[in-house]
Order: sequence, then C-alpha cells, then structure tokens
Amino acid sequence: MTKFIGVKTSLVSICFLLMSLVVVSQVPFVAQWVNDISVNQLALLMLISFLFASQFNHSRFALLIALFALVLVLELKLVNLTEHWVITPEIVNLSVIFFFGGLAFLKDRSLFSIHLVSRIALFVVAYLFAQAWLLGVDTLMEIAKDNTYFQVVKPYLSIELPLMSVILIYLVKSLKTTHLFYPAALASVVLWYLTQANINVISWQLSLTLLVCYYLISVIASSYFLAYRDELTGLPSRRALNQLALSLGRKYSVAMMDVDHFKKFNDTYGHDIGDQVLKLVAAKLKQVKAGGKVFRYGGEEFTVVFPRKNAEQVFDELDNLRQSIADYQMVIRQGVRKTKKDRDPKNKPTMQEKMVSVTISIGVAQRSSGQSFEQVLKSADELLYKAKKRGRNNVTK
Repeated sequence: MTKFIGVKTSLVSICFLLMSLVVVSQVPFVAQWVNDISVNQLALLMLISFLFASQFNHSRFALLIALFALVLVLELKLVNLTEHWVITPEIVNLSVIFFFGGLAFLKDRSLFSIHLVSRIALFVVAYLFAQAWLLGVDTLMEIAKDNTYFQVVKPYLSIELPLMSVILIYLVKSLKTTHLFYPAALASVVLWYLTQANINVISWQLSLTLLVCYYLISVIASSYFLAYRDELTGLPSRRALNQLALSLGRKYSVAMMDVDHFKKFNDTYGHDIGDQVLKLVAAKLKQVKAGGKVFRYGGEEFTVVFPRKNAEQVFDELDNLRQSIADYQMVIRQGVRKTKKDRDPKNKPTMQEKMVSVTISIGVAQRSSGQSFEQVLKSADELLYKAKKRGRNNVTK
C-alpha cells in the first residue's frame, strides 16, 4: 500500500490559499489594496514569477503562469484569434482543463532547452483535445437524441467530466508526493472553475493575483527545500546543519553516526536496497527525543544536535536509537541464478526473500569552553571511529 506522504503538505498548501482568499475577501484594507492592483501590475507580477520559476527549473509553475497570461490576454481581448481559431468561452475552459491534465504527467525540466518544444506543444494539444472532446459529445448527443438520459447528462459531459477527472488526478498525486506543485495545481484548477462558473466570491483578476503570488511562494519554498533538504531521506542536509550551528548557544552536544559495513551491504544487495536502508535509518532517527535535531551529513553518515544538553543527558536516548535500528528486520527480495541458463541476462532470476538488519555506530561529544561548532563536530567524529574500533554497534562518549 502506497503511503500518502503528501497529506500534510497538501493540507498546509490548501489551507494557506483558503486563508488568503478569506483575508482578501473579508479584511477591508487588504481587499482594497489588492483590488487597486492594475492589469499592468499583475502582468509585471506574472513576468517576475515566470522568470523566477524558470530560473530555478520549476517549469510547471512557469507554464501555469504562461497559461493564465494567455487566458488573461484572451479575456481582455488584447489579441483577436477568432479569425484563425475557434475561440469560445467553452473552448477556453475545456482547453485549460486539458492543459492541466497534460501538465500533471510532465516533469520539471529546464524551460529554455530542447524541452521547450514539447511544452509549447502542450498548449496546442490541449486546444485540439478540447475541440475533439466537444465534437465527440455533440456526435454522441446526435446519435442518442431520442434518449432523454443522455440529454440530461450532456452539460456534465462537456466540462464537468474532464474537470473531475483532472481534479482526481491531482488529488492522488498531491497525496502521494510532497512536491508543492500538485496541491498548487489542484487549487488552481478548482479556483479557475469556480470563478468561471460565477461561484467564487471574488473576481477572476483578484483570484489570478493570489494564484501567482501562491506560485511564487511555492517556488521559493521548493527551492529552499532543495537547498536545505536531503532528497533521499527527507532530512535536513549538511547546509542546514551549518545554518543551525550559527544559532546554537554555549551548551550543546553533537552525535555523529555511521551505518556499519554499508559499503559491503551495497556491494552485496545493490544500491537500491542501500537507499532503502538509508531511508530506514533516517526514519528511525527522526524519532529522536531530548530535543535532538537530525541531519544527513553525507553518504551513510548522520548527525544529531542536542541544544542545551550535555553528552551524559543524551547518551541513553542515542543508545535507544541504536538499539531500535539493530532490532529492525528488513525484508528484501534478491534475485538468485542457480543454473547456467539462469545466468542468461534475458532470463529473469528467481526471487528470494531474505531478512536483513543493519547497525549503526555513534560518537557523541559535548561542547567545551572555547570550542567552535566545527571542533565539537570533529570530536564527535573521532569518538565515532573509536566506537567502530570497539566493535561497532555502540555509543561512545
């Protein structure tokens, strides 16, 4: 069963947007300030957000901004496409929905590269899909014109069915990943539809201003997490550790820990299983108490910082973490090739399940008077090597 790891991220993102909508619509001075934003100022905001998203390779956010910029141009009738293209409100709405649908399956790539061609093509494909869909609905209605049931559901086939399908896609993706794009896109397509259906309490221009600000904040937040979070384990990275060091007081302890025989484990079971082991260790370390803050230092090394604690106060907690990791039995599936025929790369190997476990060694040092954070870290690292020389799977202080 896939874990819904994105529930927290999605709820926070959606709640943030809903609170923004409430503030803009209910707080008088905020509503007045936002309403005073002109189209030119909105265009400048969209341009800045587009360039910012493109610079940090958040191409899907950039494409959303480009989509809504195009919609804004059409609504303000700054260009006339009706001479060469069939542009109606229904076509625009359906094209936006199909564009969202296609965007859900794209990955972030550098926008100003060869990938730009496929991204531009998405605009055309969404429009063509919208035309084809409406043609299909009209054809179906013509065939079933004597069927009263089909005549009743026709309005829902045109817009609501594609819309609900896209919403379902983004809902699932939002719950299965912590990427901020999916809840942002989910909120956008819902808000777009509510506005077009005259259900929203604020104007579309106002909604668009909020959405673009929302995208900009999401890009900034995503860029922060990319810089300060380890992608594999989800733990704060070494850069975040260095940032924390600047705010520590005079009393703290630092624990350095290393997965025992990790290279041998990788060579035996493969890097994919090795990555799973690192995720497991990280998940166990996240459960640390006594005010500990966990970081991935690099490779198979992790660091835990305990502000306002000495080594004696955190020793038992670290030993409990060590024991919980050593006691955990991990099930892995490994291919076994018994015969010469099995060794043929074209033949799939027989899969066998095996129970394995890993251990960690820990060195913990407390800050002495006059020591810098780097010196305390080095002391903890030296104690870590002492723990390994003592036979591994122990805590040394």
